Amino acid sequence: MSGHHGSQEHHHGHDHGQEITDPMERWTADFWDERYRSTEALWSGHVNAVVMTETEDLPAGRALDVGCGEGGDAFWLAARGWQVDGVDVSQVALDRAAGHAREAGPEIDARLTWTQRDVLAWQPPAAAYDLVYLSFLHLPSGARLPVYTALSEGVAPGGTFLVVAHSPLDIGVVPRPPEPDLYFTAEDLAAELDESWEIVTSEARGRPGKHPDGWDVTLHDTVLRATRR
Repeated sequence: MSGHHGSQEHHHGHDHGQEITDPMERWTADFWDERYRSTEALWSGHVNAVVMTETEDLPAGRALDVGCGEGGDAFWLAARGWQVDGVDVSQVALDRAAGHAREAGPEIDARLTWTQRDVLAWQPPAAAYDLVYLSFLHLPSGARLPVYTALSEGVAPGGTFLVVAHSPLDIGVVPRPPEPDLYFTAEDLAAELDESWEIVTSEARGRPGKHPDGWDVTLHDTVLRATRR
């Protein structure tokens, strides 16, 4: 459940060549701490393009970045005046994000907090945020609805719930774990929201990508943006 920012070919909850005996290992702090320790920078450090597009028209407020990783999205929002609470299962990632925040200077650093949370067991305070967003948090379907519902409860009236994920359309296009259960459409997710939500965006958004072997492909992101009435 660790943060995914900029480099869009990494996946939360996916193993990368590691032997997994219990699938739930992929959502543990130990798994993600090891992933982050394996490299100086797991992600690009840049804001995710969909997060940028879907939030640049929102007035700055208080945001919850779920699976913040090394902080790419959070830094972009903080530079635009947002107060951002970054949460991640990996303390290694959070320590790295906090270091980058200090390097960005006191004005940015003061707008950011970093807290270790396991979203399988934690939920945010109710109606506390103007924006709650999840980038590429791929959970098994049995966990997805309760976790996403709990996280959405953190959105205040008038606030935004934003989910970005890999679309099922990409299965077979580029190498990804062949587990259809991990992927979902915006329509799947919208159908799980109750009448207290207004759907703003619900689509599979195409973008140019590269296959690891070098040829061009079109990839699709599941994008759901909803406003709490």
